[in-house]
Amino acid sequence: MQNSYIEQTAPDAGTLDELTVHLSDEDIREILEAVRAQDSDTVHAYLKYLGSTDRAELLAKVGEEDRRELLAMYSEAIDAETFAEMDPQLRRDSLSAMSATQVASLISTLESDDALEMIIHLDDSFQKEIIHKLSAKMRVALEEGLSFPEDSAGRLMQREVVAIPELWTVGKTIDYLRAAGTDLPEDFFDLFVIDPAYHIKGQIPLNRLIRASRAEKIQDIAIDADHTVRAEMDQEDVAHLFRRHDIVSAPVIDDGNRLLGVITIDDVVDVIDEEAQEDLLKMAGVDKGDLYRAVLSTTGTRFRWLFVNLLTAILASIVISFFDATIDEIVALAILMPIVASMGGNAGTQALTVAVRALSTHELSGTNAWRVIWKETLIGILNGTAFAVITGVVTTFWFGSPLLGLIIAAAMIVNLIVAGFFGVSIPLLLERAGSDPAVASTVFLTTVTDIVGFFAFLGLAALFLL
Repeated sequence: MQNSYIEQTAPDAGTLDELTVHLSDEDIREILEAVRAQDSDTVHAYLKYLGSTDRAELLAKVGEEDRRELLAMYSEAIDAETFAEMDPQLRRDSLSAMSATQVASLISTLESDDALEMIIHLDDSFQKEIIHKLSAKMRVALEEGLSFPEDSAGRLMQREVVAIPELWTVGKTIDYLRAAGTDLPEDFFDLFVIDPAYHIKGQIPLNRLIRASRAEKIQDIAIDADHTVRAEMDQEDVAHLFRRHDIVSAPVIDDGNRLLGVITIDDVVDVIDEEAQEDLLKMAGVDKGDLYRAVLSTTGTRFRWLFVNLLTAILASIVISFFDATIDEIVALAILMPIVASMGGNAGTQALTVAVRALSTHELSGTNAWRVIWKETLIGILNGTAFAVITGVVTTFWFGSPLLGLIIAAAMIVNLIVAGFFGVSIPLLLERAGSDPAVASTVFLTTVTDIVGFFAFLGLAALFLL
């Protein structure tokens, strides 16, 4: 068997850090062949040179039986970082199949924020069993993290933080950092200055510390910790804070201004990506874990969304039923109706997407709401006019009826104006009512554009053609 991946990517130690690994379908097939042939040398050779992200990709793409085989036979080659990179649903399924001792051994190698992310989706009883087998320090950190609200800064923060007394000198601080060695966080960007009661007094970027002379006092080179984060703050607000102020780390404090931990930019990037995916999927009525969730569970979550859509479709059908006599007289109306409704729905979705995204990034609020609504309405007027001309001309030549062309043109203008107006207004109203605009906006918008489109088109046809 030819091991293409190993031949292409097995570097010497000097080039390993420069290697960009790409896990192709051919590589996955070769790994599976080796697993099924019980060729452990080949499997270990692959796993050795795969990064944690690639190992997670491998476990996600193979079948359930092959995944179990890999996890059972090659667990020593699949580290905790691999599980941290996996989809939450797939990670939960994989970890749930292990013993509490195995999971505890895995997460004990991680920093507290990653360890918490590993167990956060597991069953409560299994969580407690795992936590009971961890060191006292890690146990306290995880129990504290679980006590904070879901999707809060307290869940996101890393407890390992470099905190130093304000009375130290730069020299003493540098000596302390060198002596601490592996006890320090794996990555950190700022040192936080504290008093004896652990109240935060300031922070020092690493580059500022390195440039200072050894004799200088910490309190003299510290800068104000202007961007502190409350432990209860929602992670979306944390991401907005980082994006708005271009910061790479922020201290997390409790109500007494005592330092609890730190949030770093790598965690915030994950939050931004997660929230963006979540909003996108919610607008279609699906969940992030649907790719790996069981068929019946996925069917159930999608059924609820489709049932709501069925109800809205019935409303649109009721509107059509009011004009059944009109449609019987003029069959062309049945052919042209979907055009008006479809154009309105698509135009509304464009405005809706802009509005939901702007709300999530705090670019849209009550202050500029009417300006944005007016802009999208004006876009609806202009696009409505342009497509009215196109559809009017096409309809006139298609059915030989200039009046029918004018009617569909008028309906097109009305529906695109309504689409622009409600595409922004609906998310704003839902957010003000305390609902998630990404979840419910699409259903309401589709209902409005369908009803208005059908009513305008069929109503004008009934008025002028019969």
